[in-house]
Amino acid sequence: MSCFESEKSSLENDEACCGGAAASQLSNCALAMLEKEGSDSALSPTESTPTSLQGGAPLQGYDVEFDPPLESKYECPICLMALRAAVQTPCGHRFCRSCIEKSIRDTGQRCPVDNEVLREDQLFPDNFAKREILSLTVRCTNAGCTDKMELRRLDGHVTKCEFATVPCPLCQDAVWKSKLEEHQSQHCQRRPVSCPDCVESFVYEDSKLHESLCPFANVVCQYCGMELIRDQLESHYDTECPKAPIACTFSTFGCREMMQRNDLAQHMQEFTQMHMRCMAEYLHSHSLTGYTQPPSSEDRGAAAAELGARVGASGGGAPCQCCGELQTMRETTQQLEGRLVRQDHQLRELSVQAGLVAELRRKVTSLEENLKELEAKQCQGVYVWPLEGFSAYLRTQAAGQPVVVHSPGFYTGRPGYKLCLRLHLQTPSAQRCSNYISLFVHTMQGEFDGQLPWPFQGTIRLAVLDQGPEAQHHVEVMETKPDLQAFQRPTIQRNPKGFGYVTFLHLVQLQQRGFVHDDTLLVRCEVTPRFDSALRREGAAMQPRGPEASL
Repeated sequence: MSCFESEKSSLENDEACCGGAAASQLSNCALAMLEKEGSDSALSPTESTPTSLQGGAPLQGYDVEFDPPLESKYECPICLMALRAAVQTPCGHRFCRSCIEKSIRDTGQRCPVDNEVLREDQLFPDNFAKREILSLTVRCTNAGCTDKMELRRLDGHVTKCEFATVPCPLCQDAVWKSKLEEHQSQHCQRRPVSCPDCVESFVYEDSKLHESLCPFANVVCQYCGMELIRDQLESHYDTECPKAPIACTFSTFGCREMMQRNDLAQHMQEFTQMHMRCMAEYLHSHSLTGYTQPPSSEDRGAAAAELGARVGASGGGAPCQCCGELQTMRETTQQLEGRLVRQDHQLRELSVQAGLVAELRRKVTSLEENLKELEAKQCQGVYVWPLEGFSAYLRTQAAGQPVVVHSPGFYTGRPGYKLCLRLHLQTPSAQRCSNYISLFVHTMQGEFDGQLPWPFQGTIRLAVLDQGPEAQHHVEVMETKPDLQAFQRPTIQRNPKGFGYVTFLHLVQLQQRGFVHDDTLLVRCEVTPRFDSALRREGAAMQPRGPEASL
């Protein structure tokens, strides 16, 4: 409108000088030019005022990279950027509309270039410069993008550019729009993940914290180097680890020696006399003082000093009560020493006999193991595991202590793979699997490992048998996954990695059917190796839950 008024004013002056006809022709020409400029402006969608300028702070020039570089004639003298919504002054200078309007309001009605008087109503749009600038070639403003286009098409390109950044909805980091899905699934620190051992869900950045607390995570014993799950570590230290430090059996009587568990027998044999002497001192002090606990070395020293003082106070005079007590103590000590010598001889004889008994026990144990191995080879892939005294396991679980039980090994055939079962009773405080029976299958080192293909492949059917008249067994069927460590050839006696169900059966269901009979729970495992189709069976009333087993 300001352009039209300026043009109209100049045309009126021309009319006054040159006559009405000429003025009328010029006015028609000027109006035609204005209409053409208006139609051009309407055809260019990017030439309209940007949304950011409407109702917000005014924008300066275009801060983009031109290729080739921007000519100085299209540069705003105020913001030193490409002209945005270019306007001209009566003195012939070009500015961004927002820049010059702000300059007039802030510094006075003067042109910033030549200091000529300038009012806002004297500004008129420079549509020619505007079209020229919008036709210039620029580079995409997104880092990593090498595309070039006309300035008028820059906004449309930026919104669709694969290098445009958007905030990740999980971690709020700026991510390329084209890589957002990959970032959320592979790189985002806040992406949801689940533990392969206990199936608990958490965000990725908490993975290390969970690994340090997961009850099913594999850990290594710091003493013997054995690999086992974290729930078993404490009981392993207390009862099984051969290199765990333990106190002497006679620590109650004063022996302060600490040794590895496998060195205890040798210590007991080498220090028999010392142990008997410690026990004699304890019994003697107990008979004199009435202590129920073994006295400390300080207490024994104090007692001796007191006794010496009492003897010295009596001097060389007549015998006193202290002398009688001293004589009694000497006689008692002599009797104890005599008993110690006799017990030492008896202990040596017993140690010889114990060695013979231990040898017999080793032979019996070896025979039992051989018998179990022969029985395991006759299973032909179907093994029923009776867990006797199951109520004791339930009481331990109810007390908040984890219960982990391993079955004897069994073979899938002859020749065949050697496997075993592992049953967990989850504690009431366990996350996501409290009060559940967890059931897993482990591979073991067997006699035929060198003759078999590895990793183990096949179908495994796990069942807790209903011993009632309805015989509604709880059965799950799973397929092996050869890429997991649980099915690789074991390098130790039992593969520490198992495969099965963390939430196999809830303990409440045990009371709803006849799963426990005569305080015995029966667990059945049927294994069909994939290489031997003749061993495939179809179990009765077996409805698979699906291949959702986990490590």
